[in-house]
Amino acid sequence: MNRDMSVPCEEGIINLRVGAIIMKGGKLLMVSNDVRPEYLYSVGGRIKFGELAEEAIVREVYEETGVKMEVERLGFVHENYFYCDSGAHIGKLVYEISYFFYMKVPKDFDPGEGSFTEDGATEKLRWIDIDDPIKYYPEFFRVELKHPVPGVKYFVTDERKK
Repeated sequence: MNRDMSVPCEEGIINLRVGAIIMKGGKLLMVSNDVRPEYLYSVGGRIKFGELAEEAIVREVYEETGVKMEVERLGFVHENYFYCDSGAHIGKLVYEISYFFYMKVPKDFDPGEGSFTEDGATEKLRWIDIDDPIKYYPEFFRVELKHPVPGVKYFVTDERKK
């Protein structure tokens, strides 16, 4: 039961993913990699078969930051169709469902500029302002994290319609 929930389907891929919303001092913790340093994404990753989404995000945050954080609450569900632009699946259509969780960030949390390796790419943690002009995923964070609401919000992105 240690396989990522990323499976082939027809000519594409289905991914189940979790992402962490880790905020401190008005900054948001994101990840970049050496393959596409101009593109940032949330701390997180794929859910493994047999895991619940909450278990997956606690594991992913620990793997990427070295800190075991608790989940505060689910903030967003994102249903997303996009064409893969890197790795072994370049050009394939991906259907991804992501669960984004607000995390309880310890007062002394400071992962610095830690790095780790996944799929041959070196990834680095990076604190950004929500208004930073750099491209980051998910794009709805730019607006939604400025004025959080107590419930769960649902978003759909579909690159097939462009």
